[in-house]
Amino acid sequence: MKSIRERLLERFYRYLAIPSQSQANGGMKVPSTESQWNMARTLKQECEALGLRDLYLSPHCVLTGWLPARLPEGHPHQVPKVGFCTHMDTVNVNLSPEIHPHLIRNYDGRDILLNASRDIVMKTSEHPELLRYKGQDLIVADGTSVLGSDNKAAVANVMTALETLVENPQLPHGDLYVAFVPDEEVGLFGSKNLDFSRFPVDFAYTIDCCELGEVVYETFNAGSAEITIHGISAHPMSAKGVMVNPTLLAVDFVNFFDRAETPECTEGKEGYIWVQALRANKSTAVVELSIRDHDKTKYEAKKATVLRNVERLRKQEPRARIECMIHDTYGNIADAVTKENHKAIDLLYDAMKILGITPKTIAMRGGTDGSFISTKGILTPNYFTGGMNFHSRFEFLPVDSFEKSYEMTMTLIDLISQGGK
Repeated sequence: MKSIRERLLERFYRYLAIPSQSQANGGMKVPSTESQWNMARTLKQECEALGLRDLYLSPHCVLTGWLPARLPEGHPHQVPKVGFCTHMDTVNVNLSPEIHPHLIRNYDGRDILLNASRDIVMKTSEHPELLRYKGQDLIVADGTSVLGSDNKAAVANVMTALETLVENPQLPHGDLYVAFVPDEEVGLFGSKNLDFSRFPVDFAYTIDCCELGEVVYETFNAGSAEITIHGISAHPMSAKGVMVNPTLLAVDFVNFFDRAETPECTEGKEGYIWVQALRANKSTAVVELSIRDHDKTKYEAKKATVLRNVERLRKQEPRARIECMIHDTYGNIADAVTKENHKAIDLLYDAMKILGITPKTIAMRGGTDGSFISTKGILTPNYFTGGMNFHSRFEFLPVDSFEKSYEMTMTLIDLISQGGK
C-alpha cells in the first residue's frame, strides 16, 4: 500500500502535468483560459470515482461536490458543515505554462542547479530560506516556470484527504463540501462565480499560503482603478496650442501619488497604491492602479485619493477627456469574523497544537478566495500549503511541510466531527 507521502506526490505531479495558467481579462470571460477546463474535468472524474454527491461543473468551470457526513450512531455533537475551496489555476508571470518538477532528496544545503542548459541556479545567497530545509526532500521546477504549489499542492491535499476518508470507513466526518475554482490569480473570478447554494457550509477553509504553520485570517481590502485619458492628436508641424499629449498627462497623473505609498516602500499592514501599467499612444493613455489596505477606512481613503487626483488632472488640462473606473476586488477576511464564527479560526490553532506545529499568524499582503467568500457570510480563513517563493521560477515545496498541510486537513475534519472538542 502506498504511503500518504507517495499519494500526495503522485497526485501533485499528475495535476502539475495539466497546464492551467489563467490570463487577466477583468473577468470578461471565466475561465480566462481553456486549459483550466482540463483540470476541472480531471477533478470531476476523480470525485465521481470517490463517490462524491451533487457534483456540478458550472459553465464558469467551478466544480462543487459533497461528501455526506459519516458519524457514529447516537453521535452527541452537532457537527457543522465545512467547505474546502482551492483554486485550479496557476499564475501567469510570463513563464512557461508547462511545469517540469523534480524531487531533490535530502537537500544538502548548497545552491540548486534548476536548469543546466539555461544556467538557472537557485542560490542560497539569494534565497537563504532554502537553508531552513537542509536534510529534507524538496520539489522544484526546472526554472522555466513556477512550480505550481500555488495552488495545486492544495488541490492534491484536499483530494487525498477525500480519498483517505472514503477508503477508511472507520474515520468519522461531518458534511464536507468542496469547491475547485478557476481564475483566482487574476481577481478571484472563480469564487465570484461560485453558486453558494451548492456550497451550503457554516464555514470554510482555503489552503493557499506559504510556509509551515502560516495562518491567515487578515487580508487586504483590494480594488483596482483604470484611468483613461483621451488627448488630442496633431501633426508636430501644427501642434502648438492644439496637441494634448495623453502620455505626458498620464505621467503627470502618476506623479501625483506619494512614492512612499507603493508596494516597494511598504510592509506589514501598510497599504499602497500601485501603478501596475501605463499604456499609451498618440490619442489615448490608460493607467491601471491596484489599491490595497488592511484597514477598510484607509482603503476607502485611498480610493478617494485616486478620484481627487483625477479631478486635479482634469483641472490641469480641461481639453482632455478623462474617465475613471474603480472596482472593489475583495475584502478583508477579518471584517467577517464574529463571536459566533470565530471557532473556525480557533480550530486551526487546535489542530496545530495536536500536530506540534508552531503557528505563524500573518496579515497577508494579498488575498485568497476566502477574501471574497467571507464577504458572503461564510468565514473562510486560510492555512499553509508549505510552498515557498510563490509566483517565482524559484518556487519550491518542502515535502515534509506538504505532508503536514495534509495532516492539518485531516485533523481539522476530525476535530469538527467531534464538535470542535
